[in-house]
Amino acid sequence: MSDPRIDTAPPGGIDYIAVEESPRFVELKRRHRGFVFPMAIAFLVWYFAYVLLSSFAPEFMAQRVWGDITVGLIFGLGQFVTTFAITMTYVWYANRKLDPISEELRDGLEQQQEVSA
Repeated sequence: MSDPRIDTAPPGGIDYIAVEESPRFVELKRRHRGFVFPMAIAFLVWYFAYVLLSSFAPEFMAQRVWGDITVGLIFGLGQFVTTFAITMTYVWYANRKLDPISEELRDGLEQQQEVSA
């Protein structure tokens, strides 16, 4: 029986499965997941804490902090602040840790494409 990677290889001669299994691509996926999963879990915990407090601790959320500003309002606005902070942090992380590896992989694929063309 023939190798399925050869039978399904796209034109151009690049073995994308080999690229996906390469140490640099594995490192890229590891770094990406190492950032995204913990950050997503932290945000979801923070989000559900806000929702649960709003539902089950309305007295706490209704406490006035200053004038008409309540704990619930501060926590609600904090959700937006957190979203922007996570986005900015991810952009910073991707620019420094993910993009160099992505560019390296892309450049290698482009060189392979040129050689096989």
